Amino acid sequence: MLTYQQFYSAVNLPAWAPPSWWFGVAWSIIYPLFIAATIVAVHLWMKKRMPSAVLWALGINWIANLLFTPIELGLKPLWPASVDIVIVLASLIYVVGRAWRVSKPVVWLLVPYLVWGVFATALQLTIAFATH
Repeated sequence: MLTYQQFYSAVNLPAWAPPSWWFGVAWSIIYPLFIAATIVAVHLWMKKRMPSAVLWALGINWIANLLFTPIELGLKPLWPASVDIVIVLASLIYVVGRAWRVSKPVVWLLVPYLVWGVFATALQLTIAFATH
């Protein structure tokens, strides 16, 4: 399996791709906020104020998010990672949409992740289609 640095330097990147170090900075901001949003959502669910479907979507998002890097770096075709990142983005959009009326703090905690998710999905799909 490649390291992320090896993978990123080996693929054909679009001109708008950020330097590889941006990923570490982005995730060092996103993960703590994502953890906080998850904790708030679970707390609200325990108080019967957050729909169970939101927690299911958060769980799917966590799993897909954590699987992305091993899929991206461990498999030769890039389409499985592309499917995975679309699942990440779709589940995140679902959570934000469903949580909007229930908890603005959950939504605002997820905004950086949502912005990065849209960007990262566009980057992943661009890379995948360029190499196919």
